[in-house]
Amino acid sequence: MNQTLSISGLKRAPSLAGIHEGYMPGWGNDFETEALPDALPQGMNSPQRCNYGLYGEQLSGTAFTQPGPERTWCYRIRPSVKHTHRFTKIDLPYWKTAPHIPEDVISLGQYRWDPVPQSEEPLTWLTGMRTMTTAGDVNTQVGMASHIYLVTESMVDEYFYSADSELLIVPQAGKLRFATELGVIDIAPQEIAIIPRGLVYRVEVLEGPCRGFVCENYGQKFDLPDRGPIGANGLANPRDFKTPVAAFEDREATSSVIVKWCGQFHRTEIGHSPLDVVAWHGNYAPCKYDLKTYSPVGAILFDHPDPSIFTVLTAPSGQPGTANIDFVLFRERWLVAEDTFRPPWYHKNVMSELMGNIYGEYDAKPTGFVPGGTSLHNMMLPHGPDRDAFDKASNANLGPDKLDRTMSFMFETRFPQHLTEFAAKEAPLQDDYIDCWTSLEKKFDGTPGKK
Repeated sequence: MNQTLSISGLKRAPSLAGIHEGYMPGWGNDFETEALPDALPQGMNSPQRCNYGLYGEQLSGTAFTQPGPERTWCYRIRPSVKHTHRFTKIDLPYWKTAPHIPEDVISLGQYRWDPVPQSEEPLTWLTGMRTMTTAGDVNTQVGMASHIYLVTESMVDEYFYSADSELLIVPQAGKLRFATELGVIDIAPQEIAIIPRGLVYRVEVLEGPCRGFVCENYGQKFDLPDRGPIGANGLANPRDFKTPVAAFEDREATSSVIVKWCGQFHRTEIGHSPLDVVAWHGNYAPCKYDLKTYSPVGAILFDHPDPSIFTVLTAPSGQPGTANIDFVLFRERWLVAEDTFRPPWYHKNVMSELMGNIYGEYDAKPTGFVPGGTSLHNMMLPHGPDRDAFDKASNANLGPDKLDRTMSFMFETRFPQHLTEFAAKEAPLQDDYIDCWTSLEKKFDGTPGKK
């Protein structure tokens, strides 16, 4: 490669065949990319001397001996030990980590919130994070947390990485840029991004103010679900995930690196940018995905399928078939089932479901669940359509019907999700949400043959 492109102050590899606008396609691929020609060693990982005076370093996302280990070899201007120094603790009071169970907060219930409004104070990716729920235990690397982010300002000479977790980011308003050690990712509403555990990055505002949702995954990494009898096609196709090409900064500037470790935040000061990976190869890297490329699969004769049929990504637990986290998408699709109550049925189950609305209306809650809003139905708590949705669906003409202009999602986990103080006391909680089922009528008629 004989040229570089300047993106957000980073120099990155140019677009080549198979690389679209600075991204490489595929899920879980073993990629290789370089921002300077011949910066990437060939045929070996750790030569005695790397070209350009670079340091070779491995970033491991799994244990070395795990089947199918995930790791990336980086060739960088300085080794990562130069990107940290002595640490001091700092406080980010709105970012909470499990276990976090406030004594004066009741998490047992059905809850729904209006969109968290933008603040008048300037907020970065770190200061604008607002935790809604936590589940599991970060110290044993199980469970998750859900957050709302409010971002109005770019991080300047400030960088971050989480030693605790992988982050799944779901924008709802505004556009963000993630300038990472391994390349640049730009995301907007109807896209998602995954930032691996341990990866250093800076977040910049492209169009603001920005608001969205974050699933913080303490457990095993997200992966594509097994399609089972569905077969090789449908749902999220691997080719639609995009991983950035190599990008680097060679910049001397007083900088802060903030690290999240076991729920605590620490700051260290260095004299340069840590985004200095000139070339890399491996399968442990950030990526983005366009939710509009998700191909839903559903019932084509009768009955409503389980929501698991809409899984985009899953983070497995130690129990087969029971996820640490499922990321589930409810997007535009056709409903054609005959003699069927088509919205989600009334139910309670072992999974805890936190939902967010990206845009439009959700079919089981046509009013009240607005774009940017959030709801929580915890494990073994009953929920389902409100009165209006039930009456409409029970009496609808069951011709083919297009669910249009809608996109909602769910962070679903095997663990109970505990509300934070922010969710219970500061976020715009809809106190009357539980009343949406009050007007459901007793319709029972014991007359034989009565329907």
